[in-house]
Amino acid sequence: MEPSMRLISAAFVLILLLATTEMGPMGVEAKSKSSKEVEKRTCEAASGKFKGMCFSSNNCANTCAREKFDGGKCKGFRRRCMCTKKC
Repeated sequence: MEPSMRLISAAFVLILLLATTEMGPMGVEAKSKSSKEVEKRTCEAASGKFKGMCFSSNNCANTCAREKFDGGKCKGFRRRCMCTKKC
């Protein structure tokens, strides 16, 4: 019975860890910035050339640069490479 409790508690900790990677700052900062800063928004798009799960934001940024984006980073539960550029 004890090994199953260890497995359950390990799975619970893993789920909590994965859930916290999805949490980030709320989008409230745009209200306190000037109108010129609000216009400089960043757009995101999933990389078309990055294959597999994204664990290194540096590799993701390099792939996005080849796709004519400004940069990129790993995001989300599925660890996808998201490319960024100024809108």
